[in-house]
Amino acid sequence: MTDQTKIETTELKLTAKDFSSGLDVRWCPGCGDYSILAQTQRVFANLGYQKHEPLIVSGIGCSSRFPYYMSTYGFHGIHGRAAAIATGLKLVKPDHPVWVATGDGDLMSIGGNHFIHACRKNVDLKIMLFNNRIYGLTKGQYSPTSETGKITKTSPYGVVDYPFNPTALALGANATFVARTIDRDPKQLQYIIEEAAKHKGTAFIEILQNCVIFNDGAFDDLSKKDVKDDNILILEHGKPMIFGKDADKGIMLNGFTPIVVNLNVNPQLENMLLVHDEFEESGILADILTHMSEKSGLPTPFGIFRRVKRPTYVEGVTKQINEVTEKKGKGTLQKLLNEGNIWEVK
Repeated sequence: MTDQTKIETTELKLTAKDFSSGLDVRWCPGCGDYSILAQTQRVFANLGYQKHEPLIVSGIGCSSRFPYYMSTYGFHGIHGRAAAIATGLKLVKPDHPVWVATGDGDLMSIGGNHFIHACRKNVDLKIMLFNNRIYGLTKGQYSPTSETGKITKTSPYGVVDYPFNPTALALGANATFVARTIDRDPKQLQYIIEEAAKHKGTAFIEILQNCVIFNDGAFDDLSKKDVKDDNILILEHGKPMIFGKDADKGIMLNGFTPIVVNLNVNPQLENMLLVHDEFEESGILADILTHMSEKSGLPTPFGIFRRVKRPTYVEGVTKQINEVTEKKGKGTLQKLLNEGNIWEVK
């Protein structure tokens, strides 16, 4: 007999740098993707992930280079299929966090159907949408989130169709965590990514991201220091909706329509402002908020629109398999092939 020695292993406390693959990052200088990459690496370290734990899936596009730059397991899929591949991966590896890195063309166009079904099933995925409102990798064609009237290489006289609102689409598909943030606010970006990581179920983050080559300045009104405070509304659970450089504007409802009120002129209205509730189950308030960005004169909300608990797809599938197995016993491949309708070919 040989002596068996018990080997004890301890998990290392990793840093953000440990989650860098060390490969040269092939994004254009100044691209917003650098910020998303840096904050994701920080979050993975903050959460105590080990390198073998998170699994990252991507489709096609500038955003989809993401797995190459992370020192984790990754899968670079085909165009639009990241959510479908990630769903299968989560089913066979339920104990691993599964992340999706995707762009507005990849997810909202060819991948749209996979996306809405991942949301409605509440698959436990963390989906980061890099939204720059343009096809960057293929050199500047309009995307499903490009504004109506936008001049691009494929719309030389202006886009005639209407853009998707990604947060509204995710909410309409019943995602249990829906948020929006921007590449140029690293503190909030990190917070949103970390909160999505903690959520059990489909967590969708729309990240407004600047493409310096083909759509530079698309979000200047939401990121430039001198104007952003008057154009964005930071959503904080349990707090009234106040914004503006001097925190002198608020949001109220006129029926179901949000309106801006001036608190300097009418300070008594502060007690009547909308108070954010990210845990509101019906999603009615969240739906109103997601559409504010479409209306002139209203600020664009950033933060967590909705966060609710619901059994996940993997939990449902596992529960069903266990119940059927307990009732009928464990099957075999041979039994499966020989039961039901069988044809004998002579």
